[in-house]
Amino acid sequence: MTDSRPVLIVTNLDDPTTDLVVEELYGRGVPVVRFDSGDFPATLSVAATVTSDGIEGTLTTPSRTADLARVRSLYYRRPSGFAFPHLDEQTARFAVTQARYGLGGVLAALPGCRYVNHPHRIGDAEFKPAGLAAAVEVGFQVPPTLVTSAPDAARAFVRRYGPVIYKPLSAPLYRIDGVSCTVQVAEITAHEIDEEVAGTAHLFQQRVEKVADIRVTVMGERVFCVRIDSDLLDWRTDYRGLTYSVIQPPDGIATTLFAYLDRFRLLFGAFDFAVDREGRWWFLECNPSGQWAWLEPETGLPMVAAMADLLERNPR
Repeated sequence: MTDSRPVLIVTNLDDPTTDLVVEELYGRGVPVVRFDSGDFPATLSVAATVTSDGIEGTLTTPSRTADLARVRSLYYRRPSGFAFPHLDEQTARFAVTQARYGLGGVLAALPGCRYVNHPHRIGDAEFKPAGLAAAVEVGFQVPPTLVTSAPDAARAFVRRYGPVIYKPLSAPLYRIDGVSCTVQVAEITAHEIDEEVAGTAHLFQQRVEKVADIRVTVMGERVFCVRIDSDLLDWRTDYRGLTYSVIQPPDGIATTLFAYLDRFRLLFGAFDFAVDREGRWWFLECNPSGQWAWLEPETGLPMVAAMADLLERNPR
């Protein structure tokens, strides 16, 4: 008997990773309802009732209607934000808040739904200091790290632990001459730190003298481990110069990966490690909404199928 329970996918329109997953699910006959929560309420509507059995009702897009009580799983990717440009500033602020806690609250409380990942858990895991602290607790090696708004503390840290790199605590896009940009990881010296550090929080971390980077993508119980070779401080700055190879993680790493994800109640995580000359793996971060699909054509790893398995709730 065909299982008609849908998979909900929440993301923006321009998301090639989601396109691949949707195609795979369609090929398996799994119903999919894809939408961007940022389209609410223009082309997206919800009618949800709280009953003794939990949330019931419908979510309707221009082409699909989902029974909220029968959602198989929800893949929360990268939706755009709520926006009400036709309203004045104060009314728009009220409307955004109601949308976030109304539609967002419904999506966070679907009965029997598998979340990949739950939006609240994503929010928890996106705080870098919390992620680094959790990594230490579960047993990963983490470079000495400072979060500060004090210039003197930053200079003292650089002098003690140099070489030191600066990392943004989050990476919102901004534009220069109309071009989307982001703050890059960069090495920094004590004399480069000035009083502007006092303007907000900053993250400084001892630089690992690495020989390679490792991207580990965990999907449910599947672990995909890829070594990335380059001569770059931050390999994300130039994908053209990267070399990929599939490797097996050292003993104990997989157990620690799952322990980390359990701390945040996540089913998916994109982990980044730096490997030093002694072969030690240094935890850098785990992105609960990280990109992964570009690795499949580079390595042959069946990652799209693994994500579809997770969302389909297929035990294989």
